[in-house]
Amino acid sequence: MSSPLRIVLAKRTAAVAAQLAEFGRQTFADTYAAQNKAADMALYLAEHFGPEQQLAELQDPNTFFLLALLNQEMVGYVKLHLGSALGAEPGADLSQRAELQRLYVREDWQGTGLGASLLRRCLDEARQRGCRALVLSVWEKNEKAREFYRRKGFKQIGETEYRVGHDVQNDFILRKGL
Repeated sequence: MSSPLRIVLAKRTAAVAAQLAEFGRQTFADTYAAQNKAADMALYLAEHFGPEQQLAELQDPNTFFLLALLNQEMVGYVKLHLGSALGAEPGADLSQRAELQRLYVREDWQGTGLGASLLRRCLDEARQRGCRALVLSVWEKNEKAREFYRRKGFKQIGETEYRVGHDVQNDFILRKGL
């Protein structure tokens, strides 16, 4: 008997964009609201998780979403962007680089191995598309995520600014060869 949990490539539709917007807003708020000002969170969520923004991301030919679905209900997703300049030297060839821009798992699914499964699928997808490195940024205060990526073989290669509303935060740039 097969598992009712499936990881699928997202369709590039308005309906999926609406699901991503709702899921992204909820997951980001669950994870970061306690450490950020309410006004900054509201601004960030409005800027990054509107249905129109999600539809534009879905329709970008260099961006792919892998959805974790349990009986058609989203319980997690990963966003992969090809040709990322994050952490790259000026003038570097970006054609073999991908960026994991989001790996979101619903709170009640954390610790189940779903994040690791989504990451494996993301790595496989990047390899199949000719990438030789995967980069990501992670908030310096998100120790749980930093430890997860360390265990999965990512190494810190730099730092970058990340804005949540008007608050400028520090993210670590991590890289893993494929």
